[in-house]
Amino acid sequence: MFSFKQLSAEFATYFNKPHFPQHPESLYAANNYFLGLGGKRIRPVLCLMGNELFGDIHADAWRVATAVELFHNFTLVHDDIMDAAPLRRGFETVHYKYGSNTALLAGDVMLVVAYEYLNRISSGYLKPIISIFSKTAKEVCEGQQLDMDFEKIPTVALADYLKMIELKTSVLLAASLQMGAIIGGAGEGNCNHLYEFGKSLGIAFQIQDDYLDAFGDPEKFGKAAGGDIKQNKKTFLLIHALETTNAAQKEELNKLLSEDATDKVQRVLKIFHDCNADEWAKQLKQQYFDKAMHHLEEIAVLSARKNPLAEIANFLIQRDY
Repeated sequence: MFSFKQLSAEFATYFNKPHFPQHPESLYAANNYFLGLGGKRIRPVLCLMGNELFGDIHADAWRVATAVELFHNFTLVHDDIMDAAPLRRGFETVHYKYGSNTALLAGDVMLVVAYEYLNRISSGYLKPIISIFSKTAKEVCEGQQLDMDFEKIPTVALADYLKMIELKTSVLLAASLQMGAIIGGAGEGNCNHLYEFGKSLGIAFQIQDDYLDAFGDPEKFGKAAGGDIKQNKKTFLLIHALETTNAAQKEELNKLLSEDATDKVQRVLKIFHDCNADEWAKQLKQQYFDKAMHHLEEIAVLSARKNPLAEIANFLIQRDY
């Protein structure tokens, strides 16, 4: 069994090759630039780990993992445009460096190439893999739309916000594990438990991501502090604050959401602290982590084979970047 760190290094070597033609250079330079920024590569490595949980890693798992990583980067390029984000991983976003039109096309072609990789896998499980991948791709788009919709309405229920997270973030983690498991020969019951493990872990991961956006170190996190606050995103922190603050704090918070004060981030963070949103977030994250670990325990393989997944799960919810 390989650790997440070992598989990350292996995948980086495998993935660090040309995925696009040379011409037109004005398009593909943007793709190569963005992929060259690296990243945590969590989703493709989870695909490999899902395979190895049930057997030796098959060549097709590397192809599916590559498709997953290309798809994920496609979503990031487009998300950055929609969020008007200047930085990604500490560097200029594609639309800032190459323009929005080229960035749109660069993202589109990543999605096309992702499907080209999927079409190279064995016919025996091509249909279920394509089905899972396509279903997940639609769900991620639905989640992104909900995220944008939430910016335009005054209040969002926690249950609705968690559903958005499930679609936008956690289903891709879950599907990556499930597709790897299918290639590894897992049965339906084990595949379902692994999917639920990934889905709950994905929610915990996003809660940590939102927490770091507000309270993390920008030098480590690779993004400017308070990006979600500046965009008035209805994160779990804001939802909890609006539900628990007193009348004066709620009035100030709503006022801050309607303006672009230079000290907006600092004032909103103070309200978050005052209503203990940061501590509440840690507890919510733990609830989903525990649910994920329950499903991992239910998978019918030797416990020792689950250790790498347990280790990466712990890392994902404790990370500071």
